[in-house]
Amino acid sequence: MKNTLLATRKLCKTFSSMGRQQHVLKNLDVEIYQGDFTVIMGPSGAGKSTLLYALSGMDKPTMGEILFSGRDISKLSNDRLALFRRAHCGFVFQQTYLLDNMSLLDNVIACGLLVSKNRGEVARRAKEILRGLHLEEGIWGKFPAQVSGGEGQRAGIARALINQPEIIFADEPTGSLNSANGQAVLDALTEVNRQKQSVVMVTHDVQSARRGNRIVYFRDGVIVGECLLGAYQSGDAQRNTRLKNFLSEMGW
Repeated sequence: MKNTLLATRKLCKTFSSMGRQQHVLKNLDVEIYQGDFTVIMGPSGAGKSTLLYALSGMDKPTMGEILFSGRDISKLSNDRLALFRRAHCGFVFQQTYLLDNMSLLDNVIACGLLVSKNRGEVARRAKEILRGLHLEEGIWGKFPAQVSGGEGQRAGIARALINQPEIIFADEPTGSLNSANGQAVLDALTEVNRQKQSVVMVTHDVQSARRGNRIVYFRDGVIVGECLLGAYQSGDAQRNTRLKNFLSEMGW
């Protein structure tokens, strides 16, 4: 039986605009399991990114609880949430948000130094992670503008991993990349997950979704279905068929 890393209880998120309320998350109960690669899918406007930001403590819910290893983080102050995210979460976005005036390596090290003041140890770990993500040493000293989108995004994954978080949150990580670079980023996330790293990814892309072992389909603020695919294996035709059939049932 899998251990629950993250769970919500009656989670609600409401936005107000021009006197009208929009209920984006509606009494949502969901569990994220340790070591899983969970993919959140659904149509535009379903609330996928809102859910991701709530789960990660980047946004507070209107009502309900968010339990991380049994601890309710939904009531924490903004300062304590920032410390929580720094200690427990890593983030990969559609844009890398790497600092333009720092090399790839220094971007990763700078994030690590927010938690540890041992620069030598942080640098050693940063280099180890970059190697593990198949970024050649020759580009570590380059600035973000000097590398491809896929290389920059993999450096972003390294930055997300440097503080050894329990969970990685990825919001459309291949959305701005071409096919080859997107494949390299998905390979990196898949390898990270094989090392027992928990990953939650929002995506519109079916090829990206194939990498997850669990697909959660989201519509109008609620979960309407899920599909269990098992561990990813390249060239698994049966996996592709199961996912395609599931998404067809969901009205994709």
